[in-house]
Amino acid sequence: MAKVYQFMADGFEDIEALIPVDVLRRGGVDIKTVSIYDQLLVTSAHGVEIVTDLCFDEADLSDADLLMLPGGMPGATNLNKHEGVKAALLKQNAAGKMISAICAAPLVLGGLGLLKGKRATCYPGFEQTMEDAQYTAELFTVDGNIITGEGPAAAFPYAYSLLALLTNQETANEVAEGMRFVHLMEK
Repeated sequence: MAKVYQFMADGFEDIEALIPVDVLRRGGVDIKTVSIYDQLLVTSAHGVEIVTDLCFDEADLSDADLLMLPGGMPGATNLNKHEGVKAALLKQNAAGKMISAICAAPLVLGGLGLLKGKRATCYPGFEQTMEDAQYTAELFTVDGNIITGEGPAAAFPYAYSLLALLTNQETANEVAEGMRFVHLMEK
């Protein structure tokens, strides 16, 4: 079973954090939410309080197949200030393992140089933070081990792409159909 950790900081975008967690859990992926603080409670950009699964200091990230960053402001900048998160992302990348970021969160990857020469997307206006990346303006972009998403409306297609990469396309299709996403896109 694939193992995923999503870092959570105050100011995260609600649906960019929770839709991928929901989709991945429905698809049988072991995903844990990780507060970057010394407490489990984090607050979204819209004032929704979430109790995470772990605090950063208690998370053993060595078995991670994917490390995820939700967007939102100031959530993305709060993640970018956390040296432990940045070190974990660099280690994950050096191992060739998957990293994903959506909306404003690719700014963390850009600041670490992880997007150099990569195709990537982000929320419009954050392109300049993706140093030396080729901006795609797609809902989601997969380039090697890096997966990026555009913004709140892209949370579902982004999540299904992650599920397909972590399991298989059939599982992602089944979850999308069960959630009526396919039906929605037919309208």
